[in-house]
Amino acid sequence: QIDPKDYTFSGLKNETVGRLPGKVAGQQFVIQDCENCKIYIFDHSATITIDDCVNCQIFLGPIKGSVFFRDCKDCKCVVACQQFRTRDCRKLEVFLCCATQPIIESSTGMKFGCFQYYYPELALQFKDAGLSIFNNTWSNIHDFTPVSGENNWGLLPETAVVQDYVPLPSSEELKAVRVSTDATKSIIPITRGRRQKNSDESCLAVFFAGDYTTANARKLIDEMTSKGFQLVQTKEILMKAEDAHRVFQQSALVFIPLLEKGPVVALEFNGDGAVEQCRSTTNEVFSGTKVFVSESKASASQDVDNFYNFADMQMGM
Repeated sequence: QIDPKDYTFSGLKNETVGRLPGKVAGQQFVIQDCENCKIYIFDHSATITIDDCVNCQIFLGPIKGSVFFRDCKDCKCVVACQQFRTRDCRKLEVFLCCATQPIIESSTGMKFGCFQYYYPELALQFKDAGLSIFNNTWSNIHDFTPVSGENNWGLLPETAVVQDYVPLPSSEELKAVRVSTDATKSIIPITRGRRQKNSDESCLAVFFAGDYTTANARKLIDEMTSKGFQLVQTKEILMKAEDAHRVFQQSALVFIPLLEKGPVVALEFNGDGAVEQCRSTTNEVFSGTKVFVSESKASASQDVDNFYNFADMQMGM
């Protein structure tokens, strides 16, 4: 028998509380009326509602459905979810991984950054919650209630460090979770999202489903970012033959048979010389693997647009 008290934090003040990996196990969770608290949910859950919380620091592991903040203010959060919503909130700062377009309503002073976090159980929790580490639209915010001449939301500084916002847990029990907020270890690739691009040259790279797709994509991200290129966005999505023609054009026939194995993982890199560098890296590092990489600077921006327009339509963005 499930006791709701095990899945609720209510009316707490000046406390550090949390749930260890395995303790929530896909249930729904409620956080309400908490003040000056540090709250850590180191597990996956079904949905989470957060009501009337003030000046709290919150970490929420992967949420299969939605997280909904209502009437909260001055909170700092790290959140991974399928859907993100706020209503009647003031001054939330959120490092976010969200599979769909995040929505704010009647909320002001909202700031967003890209989710950055690691602990050993997190990758499996993402899988259990049905979330892909490559589907993160953290910066593509939809404001339901815009006010003309005012901006209710913005992006956190690029230099923002998670630990300055949501510190590592200090209680003995929660210290057992081996957390790292080092951006290079983050389970979610750090993307620029909607930030200004540094260059007018982008490159699209697409990996096809197989045993090493995630590892290969991460390897290419590491190789490219270590050379100063920026990862703009990532996406994991199923494609059909007709989609391949639209996205891969002349080379579609080579890739169509690979689409039946499962979803593709697409990466957009930005920077002068991105296409040339991406092509030479994939040739050197993934010589036995079929990868789609933009052929030239001239065709690359069209590749990026073709793929992400298709993906946005699929995701209903």
